[in-house]
Amino acid sequence: MSLDWSTLSDGELALLSVAGRQAAFAQIMQRYRQSVFRLVRAFTGDPEEAMDLAQETFVSAHQALARYDEDRPMKAWLSTIALNKCRDWSRKRAVRRFLSFAGPLEGDAERVPDDQVAIDDAAADRQELDRVTRAIATLPANLKEALVLRTIEGLTQAETAEVLSISEKSVETRLYRARAKLQEKLAY
Repeated sequence: MSLDWSTLSDGELALLSVAGRQAAFAQIMQRYRQSVFRLVRAFTGDPEEAMDLAQETFVSAHQALARYDEDRPMKAWLSTIALNKCRDWSRKRAVRRFLSFAGPLEGDAERVPDDQVAIDDAAADRQELDRVTRAIATLPANLKEALVLRTIEGLTQAETAEVLSISEKSVETRLYRARAKLQEKLAY
């Protein structure tokens, strides 16, 4: 008799995964991989970095699964982990950028790669998506986090407030400011 993993709740999958059933965690990943990827891609603006951060998110989630609270939605829990990974990435990137401007420590030090989209990105809709994604990635972290969680990931205002540890009113304010800044950036 085979178990149908897709019919199990997130809490049941978490318990089975902690008990060593790899297929249970594979089902969790299948349910939420697109959501996590969209979140980190919106944060970074780079699909390759997003893939790495999404993988790191699931590795960390697997390691912390024993601490998962079944009363909390899995999507919100994974979003919190992904957001923390994005914040870490952002801090590391800032340090690398600072060091690249300070000059090489040795003669052959690598430079930080250019974040520009390749010129041969032919499709107009793809270019527009990339332009919007890059614009979102340049927003201040507090505005970007609220915008991505609420608008792109579709979390409720209450879930977004919980993930960010702020009030629902603060989420509303940050969304308003994020949308205004985004409109400014895209108006050129």
